[in-house]
Amino acid sequence: MARTDTFTGLSELLAVAELGSFRAAAARLRVTPAAVSQAVRALETRVGMPLFLRTTRSVAPTEAGARLLSRLRPAAGEIGDALEELNALRRQPVGLLKLSVPRIALDLVVLPALPGFRRACPGIKVEIDVNDASVDLMESGFDAGIRIGSYIERDMVAVRLTRDFRWCVLGSPDYLAAHGKPRTPQDLLEHECIGYRFPSAKTVYRWQFEEKGREFSVDARGSIVVNDHLSMIALAKAGSGLAYTADLVAARELAEGSLRPVLRPYLPSTQGLYLYFPSRSQTQPKLRAFIDYLTKTRRRTDGT
Repeated sequence: MARTDTFTGLSELLAVAELGSFRAAAARLRVTPAAVSQAVRALETRVGMPLFLRTTRSVAPTEAGARLLSRLRPAAGEIGDALEELNALRRQPVGLLKLSVPRIALDLVVLPALPGFRRACPGIKVEIDVNDASVDLMESGFDAGIRIGSYIERDMVAVRLTRDFRWCVLGSPDYLAAHGKPRTPQDLLEHECIGYRFPSAKTVYRWQFEEKGREFSVDARGSIVVNDHLSMIALAKAGSGLAYTADLVAARELAEGSLRPVLRPYLPSTQGLYLYFPSRSQTQPKLRAFIDYLTKTRRRTDGT
């Protein structure tokens, strides 16, 4: 026996009661009068009693029908209000947007964009978890994350936020004056190098280089290891050693001359920062609004 949905026939019942006509109810529901009549009769069969008194000129609820309608109308109103709230959500997004963000993305992307985004979408609250480790967005309850493109899983949707990175080996003027400039990547073995430990893998990053199309790495060692790029830059500025980081991350220090690049001919480029999320998440109005705002801001910044 086919299972009958609890709500089957209720919209037809409400429409007939409000309009006093099966034909008018059919026109509102965009079905045939026969379909409305059949739905109401099926409902009457389910409840075991007539719900309307029908004549050739009028339709009126029976006592049972009136009792049922008195309970259904407030509930229908609640359902209508709930649907209207969703429409309002689409027009003016609201809710909590949870983001997983590495430290390098704060100054580059998030902090410049956040004040304007909050003004544009005051109904959206933003919660930011600053973490360089890779996370499972859905398992951890995040709507989206920001990561370097090459570290994003293939099944995620990714939206570009920055240009590609050019990697740099950087040292302060005082450090380079005291220890000299390395001429080749192998010279790093004679230098103090500030290490970067991946938060999730717990391994220390091997510095990547390329020469004549050949990629290779150097196990650059030193007495200091950190797990975020901003600390590495601060230590390099203080003369504690050489740092390996992206040009965009150290753009201020490069511009002011507090850090100077070495080994430029050997350094590769990689993908920049991307906002990423599961494909089904992009239909959320709060996330869609954030994507649109970041995309618009990037076009304005890039001059496109």
